[in-house]
Amino acid sequence: MNSSLHTLTLSPPQRTRIKVCGFTRAQDIDAAVAAGVDAVGFVLYPPSPRAVSVETARELARRLPPFVTPVLLFVNAAPEVIQQAAQAVPGAWLQFHGDESPQECQQAAALCARPYLKAARIPANDTANFDLVKFSHSFNQAHAVLLDTLVDGYGGGGKIFNWSLLPPSVNSHLVLSGGLTPANVTDGLAQVRSRGLSLALDVSSGVELDGPANKGLKDAHKIHQFVQAVRTADERFARNV
Repeated sequence: MNSSLHTLTLSPPQRTRIKVCGFTRAQDIDAAVAAGVDAVGFVLYPPSPRAVSVETARELARRLPPFVTPVLLFVNAAPEVIQQAAQAVPGAWLQFHGDESPQECQQAAALCARPYLKAARIPANDTANFDLVKFSHSFNQAHAVLLDTLVDGYGGGGKIFNWSLLPPSVNSHLVLSGGLTPANVTDGLAQVRSRGLSLALDVSSGVELDGPANKGLKDAHKIHQFVQAVRTADERFARNV
């Protein structure tokens, strides 16, 4: 990917791709597929309350129809762990959410022969001083940079950062994450959609059942609300071009 910002060209308005992450149950996979999501994520990081085993990820991924992509999320995992998981879930993309270097990400992706996403952990209270352009350049072999909120531990914790302070031109495909819900996703799209080569969305806690004990348990109604909000926004943006 060319790192020169003057080469940035924006695609015309198009259907925004949606990933829902943190699945633990078959019924939630089915609900996401029925709602029309493009990708589903499985957390392979044992400390996470949404973590599943490789075996569970494999069984859940088998429920996916063609053209819905499984994504395996890792945090500072050993190469052999990543390779084992990738072999168990054919066609899965890799998502690196820890402190992995560009070299570590690229080596793991090459070993598995899979595309990968790299999460940028952006401070909620200091968004303007996070150098996303530099980060994107460092991870220029990633298929996309995922924008998540920096919190204690790993993962966005359902928190948002200040979208308006992101740089206006980033020469990478972007995936907006961190605190998205059916209520705020339209605003997120409006503020971030023109800042990269394209914009996709990644939601987890924002489409779960209410209550701290329900992490990893999705709410089918909220998933449908989220997808509908995105599709409505896509139509509105297309009319306003």
